[in-house]
Amino acid sequence: MVVAHLLLLLTIVATATMAASAAIQAVRQEFDVFGATVLAISAALGGGTVRDLLLGRTPVFWINDMTYIATTVPVAVLTWMLAQHMDTGTGRRLRLLMYFDAMGLALFTLIGTKIALDAGTTAAIAVIVGCITGTVGGMIRDVLCSLTPTILKKDLYATISLAGGAAYLLVRPAVPEWLALLLAFFGMMLARVVVIRRGAGAPDG
Repeated sequence: MVVAHLLLLLTIVATATMAASAAIQAVRQEFDVFGATVLAISAALGGGTVRDLLLGRTPVFWINDMTYIATTVPVAVLTWMLAQHMDTGTGRRLRLLMYFDAMGLALFTLIGTKIALDAGTTAAIAVIVGCITGTVGGMIRDVLCSLTPTILKKDLYATISLAGGAAYLLVRPAVPEWLALLLAFFGMMLARVVVIRRGAGAPDG
């Protein structure tokens, strides 16, 4: 029961963080609030949608539970409004976007890996499904903004996702489930923060 509640909480937080990253990108691309909302929905729900389709879990998660749409829309609108007032040319919006994206990547990777395991896949397939869940939303966001997806750049994006999913599976037998999730999450976050701080992501703006 604790793990089920934790997974639900992590999914909502992941949805919110990816929606926020998309809304910030929308401001950087000069989208209006409607465009920002569409971009946020695509980014926040895209990875989980592909995951569910691959695993044959239909209708997909956000159709069965409106919590995720209800989370994405207000987060997107609020973030878009706040990002409008951030100073341009300082890189502040880009850094915030990348930190939100890092959190979404880590959370969605673990959620996808856990769901794939529960669906009866092998460990290797679960890690791959976790990576797809973690990275597809960001790819959709970048493609809709006519940008090169982060996963195709030299910033270890997919590598960190795959490593985090694998670490979760390795730690899982030795510790409680919730602790395995948290340890893998913080490991991925730390790795992404190091990469971001070293400036290996997109150019500042």
